[in-house]
Amino acid sequence: MRWNIMMRFLVTALVIIGVFFYYITPLALSIKQGLDLQGGTHVVLEAVETPDAPVNDDALNRVVRIIERRVNELGLTEPLIQRQGSRRVIVELPGIKDPDAAIAMLGKTAMLEFKDPSGKTVLTGKDLRDSRAQAAPGQGAQVSLEFTSEGGETFFNLTSLNVGKTIAILLDGQVLTAPVVNEPIRGGKAVITGSRTIQEAEQLAILLRSGALPVKMEVIENRTVGPTLGQDSKDKSAEAFVIGIAGIIIFMLAYYRLSGLVATIALLLYVLLLLLAMKLLQATLTLPGIAGIILSVGMAVDANVLIFERFKEELYTGKTLRSAIDAGFSRAFATILDSNITTLFVAGVLFYMGTGPVRGFAVTLALGIVLSMFTAITVTKFMLKSLIGSGVLKSGRIFGA
Repeated sequence: MRWNIMMRFLVTALVIIGVFFYYITPLALSIKQGLDLQGGTHVVLEAVETPDAPVNDDALNRVVRIIERRVNELGLTEPLIQRQGSRRVIVELPGIKDPDAAIAMLGKTAMLEFKDPSGKTVLTGKDLRDSRAQAAPGQGAQVSLEFTSEGGETFFNLTSLNVGKTIAILLDGQVLTAPVVNEPIRGGKAVITGSRTIQEAEQLAILLRSGALPVKMEVIENRTVGPTLGQDSKDKSAEAFVIGIAGIIIFMLAYYRLSGLVATIALLLYVLLLLLAMKLLQATLTLPGIAGIILSVGMAVDANVLIFERFKEELYTGKTLRSAIDAGFSRAFATILDSNITTLFVAGVLFYMGTGPVRGFAVTLALGIVLSMFTAITVTKFMLKSLIGSGVLKSGRIFGA
């Protein structure tokens, strides 16, 4: 009996079990959560063709970039902005506190214009360098504007020619304010008054900083998931995961005995590696993603089942435990590889063709396939060979044969 080999098996098993129960909860909670788990708003915007702004690929790409800037300015964590087809943009805003205000801001074209008394547009948002919200004592809030050097010269000329007259400042064709020019304004700076709160002024400043949308966008779908519903989804998903894992462990132990114990230990390591990979890749966990994890757990066990059945077949032919385990792994490998490659291909198609949650499912499924191959081919094999090599076990019955 080789106790050093048996000790290697026991240490490996205890380390994996200990690490699993110590890190599983904090690791799972550290992964970014999608809209359906933490609550938030899902918005679908569609571009509308107009004579002045045709909808094309370049215009929609610019829309995505501008909306990204606007959403990032809101300070939200882990937003999702992506194209869908040739005219639509999907925006997911997890954990947002005021969805109505955010949705209104997303679709605004944000065309800023300064018009002289005759109604001619002299300056636009393209002449802006920066815009910031600030408090206006006794007047609510205001937005300070800073023009580019060329825009500042134009603004100086505009105010010089119109002292005592009104200059209208418009956003998307609506007059925001129409101040009377008291004197020529140098330095390329101005303010827009009329905001009731600092939050309202901040949203206007964000719109102006991010630039104007090149085409008109309309909200065609707006779905809000409350934090309570998101928490309920998480609780049910965790329950389904625990039940699934428990069912698999009971079956493996009852049917494959010691081999089932080895598979269970390898399965715990697999789950840890999968969650760690998702965290390192900064993947977002969604309900479909959890479904992908549960499905991949079943596939991980499926690889072990193929190996163990081959192992049993080799034992029935009269081979020794050591020879049977080597032959079982080598014969099962081709089948495992073929099935996993085809599933990886499907996951790749889902990721390429899908959006949002479908992509989350594809990512977790693909990660699960790769890691299940690793744990089944390396960890399970290492632990089984350690058990057999120790000389403690002489009969194949303990392995379910």
